[in-house]
Amino acid sequence: MNSELFEALDLLEKTKGIPVDYMLEKVEAALISAYKKEEGSASVRVAINREKKTLKLFRVRTVVDEVLDPKSEISLEEAQKLSRRYTLGTVVEDEMKTKNFGRISAQTAKQVIVQGIREAEKSNIIRDYEKKREEIISAVVVKRDDSNGDVVVDTGTSNALLPKDEQIPGEDLRVGDRIKVFVTEVSKTGEKGPLVTISRTHPAMVKRMFEAEIPEIADGIVIVRGIAREPGSRTKIAVESRDENVDAVGACIGNRGMRIGDIVDELHGEKIDVIEYSEYAEKYIAASLSPATVREVEFDGERSAKVIVDGDQLSLAIGKEGQNVRLAAKLTGYKIDIKGVKLG
Repeated sequence: MNSELFEALDLLEKTKGIPVDYMLEKVEAALISAYKKEEGSASVRVAINREKKTLKLFRVRTVVDEVLDPKSEISLEEAQKLSRRYTLGTVVEDEMKTKNFGRISAQTAKQVIVQGIREAEKSNIIRDYEKKREEIISAVVVKRDDSNGDVVVDTGTSNALLPKDEQIPGEDLRVGDRIKVFVTEVSKTGEKGPLVTISRTHPAMVKRMFEAEIPEIADGIVIVRGIAREPGSRTKIAVESRDENVDAVGACIGNRGMRIGDIVDELHGEKIDVIEYSEYAEKYIAASLSPATVREVEFDGERSAKVIVDGDQLSLAIGKEGQNVRLAAKLTGYKIDIKGVKLG
C-alpha cells in the first residue's frame, strides 16, 4: 500500500465524488477482512497516515505466561525478543507486510474495496434522485420488454424502470423516445441499487407540467387548487388567479391553445379541462362539469349535490361511461347526481 493507492483514491474523489476518508475506511475493513480470512480470529490493527501516504497492518497479541491461542497471545519470552519493555498483560503489535498476503487475501480486499465504491456511487445516485423527488425529469427510452410492455429509461443519473402500469394507456414507447417522467419515490433499501419509482400516470405530473409551462403559475400569480385525472383519457385541473387582472383559465390555455397544447402532446393527447376554482361550492361544481352548461346546483347533504341541466346537456355533463361527472366529483370532493330537464 503506497502512494499509488492514495493517488487512486484522490482520483475517485474527483471523478465520482467519493470522499477519500470514506474509501480509506473501506480499505481498512478490506485489510482486516483479508487477514482474518487467512488467520481466523486473529486481532489486527490498521494504521493509516494520509500525509505520509502510508498504510500499515499490525498483528495484535497479548503477552501471557502460557500461550493457549497463538493467534491472539504471545509468550513473555517471545515478546521480549521483540522488545525488553514487554511484560505480562501488555499488548504486542508487530507489523505484517501486505505483500505476504496470498491470493485469497488480495481478492477479499479487492471485493471489499469495490463494494465500497458501489455503495458510495449508490449513495450519490440516491442523493441526486432525492433532489428530484416529486419533480419531472427528462428521460430516454433505452430498452423495452415486449413480453410485458415495461421500459427502461436513462434519466441522466442512472437507468430506471417505467412499468407498463405507470405508462399512459395507449402510448407505445420505443427505444430512443424522449419522454418526461415523474419521480414518485426513492428507496434506500434496493439490493441492486436505489429503487426509484417513476410514473407518467401520477396526477401530480400534470401539476408539475403546468408549473413548468405556464409562467403565471411559476410566478405564483395563478395557483393550482386541485387535479382529477384518468391517465391517457382526461384530466380536470382547477386554477385560481391571485390577480384580478389575470384570467387563470386563459393563462393556462394560452393564445390559440398553444400553452396547454404542449402539455397535451406530452401526455399522448390526453384531454385537459381547465376549471376556474371558486370558494363557493355551487359555482365550483358547476364549473367542474365543463364542457356542459349547468342550470342549477342543489345541496341535499353535507358533501352531496344535485345538478340540474337542460336535457340536451345531460349526456355531455355525464360524459362517456360517466367519466365527466366522475372526474368532477373527484375534483370537488362532492357526490354529484345529475338530472336533466326538458327545455322550455
